[in-house]
Amino acid sequence: MTAQDPDKPTSPSPGDTAQPLVPEDTPDTPLPSPSAGTASPDRRAGPATASDNTLAAYRTDWTDFTRWCRRHGLDPLSSAPCPAPEIVARYLASLAAGDDHTGKLSLAVSTIERRLSGLVWNYAQRGLELDRRDRQIASVLAGIRQQHARPPAQKTAIRAGEILAMAATLPHDLRGLRDRALLLLGYAGGLRRSEIVGLDRHRDDTPERTGWVEIMAEGALLTFDTRSGLREVEVGRGSSDRSCPVHALEQWLHFARIDSGPVFVATSRDGTQALGRRLNDRHVARLIKRTVLDAGIRSDLPEAERLALFSGQSLRAGLARFAEATERTLRTRMGHASADETRRDRFRVNLTTAAGL
Repeated sequence: MTAQDPDKPTSPSPGDTAQPLVPEDTPDTPLPSPSAGTASPDRRAGPATASDNTLAAYRTDWTDFTRWCRRHGLDPLSSAPCPAPEIVARYLASLAAGDDHTGKLSLAVSTIERRLSGLVWNYAQRGLELDRRDRQIASVLAGIRQQHARPPAQKTAIRAGEILAMAATLPHDLRGLRDRALLLLGYAGGLRRSEIVGLDRHRDDTPERTGWVEIMAEGALLTFDTRSGLREVEVGRGSSDRSCPVHALEQWLHFARIDSGPVFVATSRDGTQALGRRLNDRHVARLIKRTVLDAGIRSDLPEAERLALFSGQSLRAGLARFAEATERTLRTRMGHASADETRRDRFRVNLTTAAGL
């Protein structure tokens, strides 16, 4: 029997908890069983590929859509006075515009497109075809994308005190040592999550590595391969062992007995043995979200909102926003300066202590 991957989630994260199916809101338009015949279902939204969470969302979409239709005197299943594509197009436009009467805010383009997939699926379950490529629907969507597209949401920057509180929630086993080093090194280095898990112990250990680490008296020197050449990131030592990313990294490497290969690897379920398999970068995002909750950060907000605020980007944003350093120093650290310029400034400014560690 193959052992289960201890670092692969075995259950949905808090933000992914399945919701109960929303009951139909329109009694005269019942939802048939998934085996009911369809004219031409949208394969991207078909029941064979949709998860329970997705199906629950599709049911909610239909409830919202039929309520909107009733408010506007429309029948979603009749061609009179308007055919379904025209009704759906008007509904999508209303989602982008918001509703002053109900207080509903305009939705993001990605959410509107997901709502459309839900409607396509619901129509298919009722034996009807809704072509998302219909001229009216496509025209409205194109206009929404052009006028209402929102920039990607920026994640909340983590402060030094918060990263220490997050690290303090970790257990004192091998896995805890690894995750503590990962958090502190990622924060002090202003690293992307792919850069963190892509580190090797030495330059030529594995062909898939994105960088490697050298430990010196002053701190750790991380070197990354980029399209424009090598980029060096120096991580100075912290003001104490508790907050020092280099000390945390040394502890992990020592007790995990990692002399070569990937720096951050999976551990056995009991947390006593390091395995040779490199961590996936999704582990970084999951770790940040879990420790944010465990540390009680932004506990004034509902759990779902707290989870949405933080991601792997929060580590990099924290250094950029809160480190007491010049703009030029931060540009160098974040990868916006030449390699020659980086070498001249190596360890001249300790951004670890400047960031509060």
